[in-house]
Amino acid sequence: MPSVILDMDPGIDDAAAIAVAVNHTDLDVKLITTVAGNVSVDKTTKNTLKLLSFFNKDIPVAMGAKAPLKKEFVDASAIHGSSGMPGYDFPEPQKKPIDLAAVEAIHQVIAQTDEKITLIATGSYTNIAEFIQQYPNDLDQVEQLILMGGSISGGNCSSVAEFNVFTDPDAAKIVFEAPIEKTMIGLDVTLKALITPATLNTIKDMGKSGDMLYKIIAAYEDIHAGGKPMHDVNTILYALEPELIVTKEMNIDVATDGPAIGATVADIQNRWHQPGTHNAKVGVDIDAEKFNQWFIEQVARMPQ
Repeated sequence: MPSVILDMDPGIDDAAAIAVAVNHTDLDVKLITTVAGNVSVDKTTKNTLKLLSFFNKDIPVAMGAKAPLKKEFVDASAIHGSSGMPGYDFPEPQKKPIDLAAVEAIHQVIAQTDEKITLIATGSYTNIAEFIQQYPNDLDQVEQLILMGGSISGGNCSSVAEFNVFTDPDAAKIVFEAPIEKTMIGLDVTLKALITPATLNTIKDMGKSGDMLYKIIAAYEDIHAGGKPMHDVNTILYALEPELIVTKEMNIDVATDGPAIGATVADIQNRWHQPGTHNAKVGVDIDAEKFNQWFIEQVARMPQ
């Protein structure tokens, strides 16, 4: 059972990813850290606590970065609503985040856990970059880093940049240069793995969890022909069943200024790196029908 730390910015697709992760018997979620991204970090933290209360899960939550390392913070409330998680009337959470900040909490969990940790980051990578800088010796205890973000075929914040990387490109650059195994699950996968109207209609009647997910996904303004992308859920799928996502080894560089800021540039012609080297595995394809079937199976695992 992999031990995992989730670093997130709920956000509707983050909420769906949390719902899958905390209810799957093959994942041991040690900690959830929050970051500013889809909405402010105060709201992403509150949304995380609401979800854990909904599922009656006792998992520590640590609040993280309120803003990117250098860039001005701009949220995605136009897509995720002003609260970040509209559509369902969650009660106020009774628990609060722990006293440790996100980076310190990640370090503590790694120090106290015998086995290696898988880090899954689905918001901007500010917390992860600060962790890498402050605790480089901890990287030996990181099994892998699974990132939702980036694209090698075009962006959703600009012609080249995906939102998570665009939000904090300086953090993303630090992360991609770090000496740890990492997999980038970006728009090349997530814009294929659309939750279809048929899947939404199916989960609608799958108990309280299905009803909750149906309502928040219905409120999600990231709309494409054929359905809605649950971007962050793909990282949980990869952690559990990596064979369902096709990956290729690549060298990824991150643009941190200019009109291409936030771009994840794949050196597919080896013009800037030695042939045979890579710093990431990059998701390039997924079977959308299998993804939808898998998602329905995950909702069936949740409290009914």
